[in-house]
Amino acid sequence: MNVVVIGGGPSGLAAAEVLSDAGCDVTVIDRMPTMGRKLLMAGRSGLNLTNVEMGPSLLGRYGAAAEWLAPALAAFSPSDMVHWAEGLGQRCFTGSSGRVFPDAMKASPLLRAWLRRLAEQGVQFRTGLRWTGWNAQGALRFDGPTGEECVTPDVTVLALGGGSWARLGSDGHWTQVLLTRGVSVAPLRPANCGFRVEWSSAFRERFAGTPLKRVTLSFGGEKSRAEAVITERGLEGGGLYALAAPLREAIERDGEVVLRIDLRPDMDVTTVAERLSRVRARESLSNRLRKALPLPPVAVGLLREAGEVPSDTGALAHQIKALPVRLVGTDTLDRAISTAGGVRQEAVDQRFMLRALPGVFVCGEMLDWEAPTGGYLLQAVMATGRAAGKGALAWGREKNRWPEPVA
Repeated sequence: MNVVVIGGGPSGLAAAEVLSDAGCDVTVIDRMPTMGRKLLMAGRSGLNLTNVEMGPSLLGRYGAAAEWLAPALAAFSPSDMVHWAEGLGQRCFTGSSGRVFPDAMKASPLLRAWLRRLAEQGVQFRTGLRWTGWNAQGALRFDGPTGEECVTPDVTVLALGGGSWARLGSDGHWTQVLLTRGVSVAPLRPANCGFRVEWSSAFRERFAGTPLKRVTLSFGGEKSRAEAVITERGLEGGGLYALAAPLREAIERDGEVVLRIDLRPDMDVTTVAERLSRVRARESLSNRLRKALPLPPVAVGLLREAGEVPSDTGALAHQIKALPVRLVGTDTLDRAISTAGGVRQEAVDQRFMLRALPGVFVCGEMLDWEAPTGGYLLQAVMATGRAAGKGALAWGREKNRWPEPVA
């Protein structure tokens, strides 16, 4: 069976691995000069492969898409991910937060070993070709350096990613191609993204790039204790990404939202007030907060950004424990770590084959799901890629394009 996989990121390579291991003739085509560019970018600060969470706890990270993704995640679990990586010579370790990393921390050794193994299995790689859809005869169309090329495989796997970090390859152009073919696609939206705040120029100039450490962020009854970073545009960071979905939905509905920041989550409000009361009232605000708690300059700046700082000790303590920050929008889609939206569940069957286009399978971030950072993104990307590969094998056998495996 001849298979073309369009997209050389983790989901496409995972599908190619399953298909080539079964003996299919597989060609992976990508518009970028090399494979796995977004994976390499993700690994620059430490490649988070997966998370040790299992069962309902793991599925809960995928929100409304949990039931849909459950079979794929069961077939390729976090422990399977670790076994796979170690099979490529990349030993792994688990951090204190449950996140799993290769010992090398980087993506490049793993990607090199993976591409080498795929090549040994007969996978062909072609780069610099941009997929533009199908021609009237049903062949895949590509724009390349020498003009248009057309290819007619037995099976196609689409693994084109979402719409973030377009310069690495995933620019979301495929949404219009599939919509014209009658495929239901939810609009792509930022996920695991920063949010815009209308900082004063003085605050922005002084604190852009400054981290907020040991804080708790809360919104709508949900809390996230992790770092955030002040940016010129607003706020970003892991603590914010965990709340990104409800924050985004509320902003789309109401135009803006108020995020609460607990600047001293390790103290209750009574302790904060008691410590503030020990410092002489005639001290400047900065000195008072530094001596009593202590709070760094960026926290003091945030208190001032929120409006008039309360002079009453009790009121100031409550402000410190629930500082309001007004978010007026998400950062741009291209700057998001990942995207929400994509091919809707009803547009594919249980094998991730497009109902409107038999023989065409979809996986990874092209599908309409989202998850927080922490290993959950790559886990589902790989799991759906492998599931699409297995689905393509099953469909090929049903259509007598590939024989049943020999017992």
